[in-house]
Amino acid sequence: MDIIVEKLVKTYGPQKAVDDISFKVNTGEVLGFLGPNGAGKTTTMKAITTFLIPDSGNIYIGNYSVGTNPEEVKQNIGYLPENNPLYEDMPVIDYLKFVGELQGITKEKITDSLLSVIDTCGLEAEKHKKISELSKGYKQRVGLAQALIHNPEVLILDEPTTGLDPNQIVEIRDLIRKIGREKTVILSSHILAEVEATCDRIMIINKGKIVADGTNVELRKQAHGNDIIKVRIEDNDTNSIYEALSNMENVNMVDIIDAKKNRFQIDSAPNSNIAASIFSLCVEKKWVLTELIPVETKLEDIFKEVTK
Repeated sequence: MDIIVEKLVKTYGPQKAVDDISFKVNTGEVLGFLGPNGAGKTTTMKAITTFLIPDSGNIYIGNYSVGTNPEEVKQNIGYLPENNPLYEDMPVIDYLKFVGELQGITKEKITDSLLSVIDTCGLEAEKHKKISELSKGYKQRVGLAQALIHNPEVLILDEPTTGLDPNQIVEIRDLIRKIGREKTVILSSHILAEVEATCDRIMIINKGKIVADGTNVELRKQAHGNDIIKVRIEDNDTNSIYEALSNMENVNMVDIIDAKKNRFQIDSAPNSNIAASIFSLCVEKKWVLTELIPVETKLEDIFKEVTK
């Protein structure tokens, strides 16, 4: 099922937590939802899951409207909130059965549903343990399992790897990628590397407005504009090299990074193939080129730029 958000507005007193945003998440897509604290991420996700009512706008899960068909929306959504509320005195399998019954799964189908989510979330060896006895990583798996127990078409995950160690993060990330092949997923996170590794598309929200939206590659291109390359040329006069590089076609600016080592950063016009031109210049001048490194914009840099 697609998620369609249309002109969503939510205010708290004088503050607009969400300010007239619209977007669509396609079936089978994993959307990374980023933003600084207080940007409106959690408010948007709560509106999608019917936990709160927006002031205006509408949200559709497939053909169902959050405003007019909230019960049908809930049946098609799985939600893992940031704090992952679990009944820790219950064994895993009893808790998941309880959640399944709350979701309206019939007695005839509950066993198959339990076996399916336990297998998908890797809980076979832990299913008879009390939730309080599990590690944080396995508690997150139980949280994912409860969100999946009724086989929803849409999955909303708010900070699903908070507090996990690096190995647990990789495990949960792989699990989300696996789930995302079949379902529509929105994932909110402050861990930018996790979003890059897990999500098909990235959306950044700031002060209630969408400030960036696209694939990882698309966002890098939009942020970059020009091509930037770092070079190092051995055993020559720094000023002569600087002058020759500055006079090249399509070069906008040359910065001297390290004069002692003849290291430069070159800002050139986009798609100008400046690397080949630098190489040809060095061949012509008989210079020894020891570094030629394209500078790649990081998601962290893009995030800082659009939310500052």
